[in-house]
Amino acid sequence: MHELLTTDEMAEADRRAVSLGVPSLTLMENAGRAVADEAANMVPPGSRIAVLCGPGNNGGDGFVAARLLKERGFDVRVACLVPVAELKGDAAEMAKRWGDPVESLEPFSPQFATLVIDAIFGAGLTKDIEGVVAEVVKALNPRQQEIGVLAVDVPTGIDGNSGAERGFAVRADRTITFMCMKPGHVLFPGRTFCGKVVVADIGIPQHVLNDVSSGLHVNSELWASLYPWPEPDGHKYTRGHAVVVSGPPLQTGAARLGARGALRIGAGLVTLVGGTASCAVNAMHSTAIMVREVSTADDLAKFLEDERRNSVLIGPGSNVGAGTARDVLAVLASPAAVVLDADALTSFANGDDALLAAGGRMGFVVAHDDRQLSANSLFAAIITRTAPVVLTPHDGEFKRLFGDLKGSKLDRARAAAKLSGAIVVLKGPDTVIASPDGRAAINANAPPWLATAGSGDVLAGFITGLLAQKMPAFAAACAAVWLHGECANAHGSCLIAEDLPEILPSVLAKLKIHT
Repeated sequence: MHELLTTDEMAEADRRAVSLGVPSLTLMENAGRAVADEAANMVPPGSRIAVLCGPGNNGGDGFVAARLLKERGFDVRVACLVPVAELKGDAAEMAKRWGDPVESLEPFSPQFATLVIDAIFGAGLTKDIEGVVAEVVKALNPRQQEIGVLAVDVPTGIDGNSGAERGFAVRADRTITFMCMKPGHVLFPGRTFCGKVVVADIGIPQHVLNDVSSGLHVNSELWASLYPWPEPDGHKYTRGHAVVVSGPPLQTGAARLGARGALRIGAGLVTLVGGTASCAVNAMHSTAIMVREVSTADDLAKFLEDERRNSVLIGPGSNVGAGTARDVLAVLASPAAVVLDADALTSFANGDDALLAAGGRMGFVVAHDDRQLSANSLFAAIITRTAPVVLTPHDGEFKRLFGDLKGSKLDRARAAAKLSGAIVVLKGPDTVIASPDGRAAINANAPPWLATAGSGDVLAGFITGLLAQKMPAFAAACAAVWLHGECANAHGSCLIAEDLPEILPSVLAKLKIHT
């Protein structure tokens, strides 16, 4: 299952299941059984297993797993953060059914166990780990190479919504969660603590998931049915015409990477536009990609009046300043779908004196009235148009444009999409794609090889090429991000940005077979 539920949504799903007649004890029994099954798959029969329980429902799941594992012949010991007499509700009942002695979590020594089941705190953790639990984590983590660790819901210390490490966190070999994964399983740093994540069905009806879901997914091939595979009777003019705005002559490479990405992913035609000197450089390096001299914002606006030129990428290598900002506004005044990347975003930084000063020192064209071309100017131009806009910032560009938005990476991307009226692709190893309507996806297939100059330009080109082919914008952004990651995975080490478009055909061939 690719859906993700926040901790509040998961709690609501539990509540609704109970209101529909599924006993809460049954849900806990099912969860504990799933934990026991997973634990039994991790170690040989009869192994020594330590179950570490917290005071809430996560601990209740641990007590169920302990009882079932003991019944299967495993040597099980249970330690709890609080005395059993202080447990309440379903957790108290499951501790009673365990029936055997329960040790204190302090002092805890991992030396007893072949496997440790971490059922201390689950995804709803809202405070930093300290005291006894912190000592347990510090004792357990260094022994991970010798002792297997199975986390229940999320590893203790990981915030299920943000993936943040709350002081200290257990490093698990495997994590078992229920009904759906949580954002903290795929956002960093949480993803690095979870190990392999297994999702177990505990008996919550499927329609409950549909009712509580906010449209958040792990980015996967869910968009494949919308992918613009060429029609048998199609031709280049039916596959769209992507336009990429080039930077100055010594910074044309980024635009060419974007143009190559747009062409390779299927746009029927791609044109690089720019000033006279930039066109001379681009013409020397381009064959199938056309080159056209378009020197001013007015020229660019006139060039885009032709609605056949139906998608535009601007920003890679453009230079930060008022000139780029004016070009962006000219592009946004057109009927084309638009991708804004890199300098196209930073040129609208909200009154950032340090940035403007740095721009002047680096030779950027910074006009005296740059402050008037603020983020609000950009957002106003986006919100008034009907064609889609996709913003592709990395963290630094995001902060310059949107300031210090609060919350997790997911929260910030969603807030930015709503504020700007654009689809926001907040890049990183856990790229978040967010739509103004609240839909969002978290990408999980990007390898570290993508941390190389120019890879983001290719990604922007992929999105632009899919928009040229009229793929719905949110799906296009999700598809491009996923394909970008798969290309890097297919190549492996020593990847450079130029490799990405060349690997795409083999990745798409595999996708076509499975759709």
